[in-house]
Amino acid sequence: MEQSLNEILSAKNELVRNGQIVEATEKYFASNVKTLDFDGTITNNKEEMLVKMRGFANSIAKVNGIIMHNAALIGDISFAEFTFDFDMKDGSKVFWHEILRTVWQNGQVIEEQYFKA
Repeated sequence: MEQSLNEILSAKNELVRNGQIVEATEKYFASNVKTLDFDGTITNNKEEMLVKMRGFANSIAKVNGIIMHNAALIGDISFAEFTFDFDMKDGSKVFWHEILRTVWQNGQVIEEQYFKA
């Protein structure tokens, strides 16, 4: 049985909530995905995003918490609200309250934009 987009979104959000951001990218991002970060960083395909996510994940010393507050799906666009709290290997802290706007096509992410909340 084919999964509904709502089920796919829930599964992706569960991976993110469990700190499996690289795995979520590998599993749910289309090869031609485009991402736009709140700091202006753009990736133009899945491989660029995987490089970015692997680098970020490898720089985390400790995950203090990842909280998913809300999620919504309207047609082929979803929104998810997360708070991320990390201690980084360089001694810095990352504390982001973030909204993800995701455009889906055939069960895969074709565009994702990140907003500071």
